[in-house]
Amino acid sequence: MTGLERLRRLLGGPELAELRRRLRARYERGAPGGEFTLGRLSLTERRALEGLTGRPVRSAGSMRLRMAELDGALTRAGLAPSLRRALELLDGPVQDLKAQREAREQAWGRALKNAQEPRLQALIGEPDGVALLKRLAARDPGCAQSLLVRAQRVLARLPAQGIPLAQLAAQVLGDSHALDAGSAVATLVLHACAAAVAEEDRLERPREQWARLGVSVNELAAPALCFNLPVQQPDVVLAAGEPIHLSLRKLLRDPPAWAVADRDIFVCENPSIVAIAADRFGGACAPLVCTDGMPSAAQRTLLGQLAAAGARLRYHGDFDWPGLTIGNFVIRALGARAWRFGADDYLSACDAGGPRLVTGGRIEAMWDSRLAAAMAERAVAVHEEAVVEMLMADFETNRVDHR
Repeated sequence: MTGLERLRRLLGGPELAELRRRLRARYERGAPGGEFTLGRLSLTERRALEGLTGRPVRSAGSMRLRMAELDGALTRAGLAPSLRRALELLDGPVQDLKAQREAREQAWGRALKNAQEPRLQALIGEPDGVALLKRLAARDPGCAQSLLVRAQRVLARLPAQGIPLAQLAAQVLGDSHALDAGSAVATLVLHACAAAVAEEDRLERPREQWARLGVSVNELAAPALCFNLPVQQPDVVLAAGEPIHLSLRKLLRDPPAWAVADRDIFVCENPSIVAIAADRFGGACAPLVCTDGMPSAAQRTLLGQLAAAGARLRYHGDFDWPGLTIGNFVIRALGARAWRFGADDYLSACDAGGPRLVTGGRIEAMWDSRLAAAMAERAVAVHEEAVVEMLMADFETNRVDHR
């Protein structure tokens, strides 16, 4: 019988696999080579160790061992020059996990140093950012380094001026799908750019996030409905007297020069308000923009442009919980002020009755601490169409002659 066959009979086999694993783990983690205790030993495991060391058989569940004792016993028996070598003969090379861990940490350090773009540096300067990068890279520092290089190429082009997402991906990364939703590079880029965005707005859909950066995703979808918006030409209003739709493509690639500094721009939630205002006042109506529910990329881009041009955005929406959610976003993210959208306005309007307010899901209005309480007490929803005459009074007060 060869030495290897004898070694297999002594320490091999599936019944001793867990014992071998525990012994290997000491080498793998770089544990000291002196005395140590193995606990929770099965009868088979204890008998194998006692047979190797020549100790008398006992029934205790733990055993105190010395590495030199095990090495010597194997050498004298002609089975292996050491316990480590015996374990390698039985189950393959022992990995130096400590050295591997140190090498991996050094590799991660080199990868992170490659992030020179300020937004990326800020992202991976935080533990959550490093965790995100490691997840996207499947914990592979080489993959992470590649991701950072590709993300930096994209960030160098941002903000853009209306370039389609697929075109940006093709030009910068050589693959028109490289920035598709859920891709690692797109996720890293959007997170890096989100640092300057309010925490509540980081829940935006990718389409709105890209639009904020001047990149269009499906640039012809969900255009922004507006009415009587003035541009920087004497006595010129965009399609005066007639509501129009502006696509995200138009707003990002060729935005009008808005003449709205220090002017009130009314913002409503529902398209029907725009239609009624157009029928009643035509070109003499105050400027109006519709969010059509929660504003999507085109609406957010338009309102952002108007605010940047100095407009005073004044927002009104439905008096229900979704309406307050939309109002919170428009007021917080775009700097709008509430327009006839407070507790007193609600109480006046709900006296006439209306549909029941859906219970639960209460939303606090950031512009009026009394509003949510009043709505919860009355439990009546008041939609914009129900207060249209109140809104029209403001349009008439702000009537302008564009002729």
